[in-house]
Amino acid sequence: MKVLTANRLSDGIAVWYAAGGWAETVGNADIAYDKAAEDRLEAIGAAATANNEVVDVNIIDVAIVDGLVEPVRLREKIRAAGPTIRTDLGKQASPQPARAA
Repeated sequence: MKVLTANRLSDGIAVWYAAGGWAETVGNADIAYDKAAEDRLEAIGAAATANNEVVDVNIIDVAIVDGLVEPVRLREKIRAAGPTIRTDLGKQASPQPARAA
């Protein structure tokens, strides 16, 4: 399973492609379950970069853990959660359940 992530150009916030726009939580991201869906996300990311909406566009691996979408790599877990020194701040303070596919 993969999702499209980037940083919003206007403020640098980590975002994930979801339902035709960019969500601030990975739990809302559109999940690619096959190569065709992954290619579609890559095309969306390329267009968003060309339109100066986002930078640092990447397709990343995710898993569903206890009903939540969770990035696989540590770097992406940190981007999804927020500050590593205060778990009461940032996105990790209120995890979002995974959207139904």
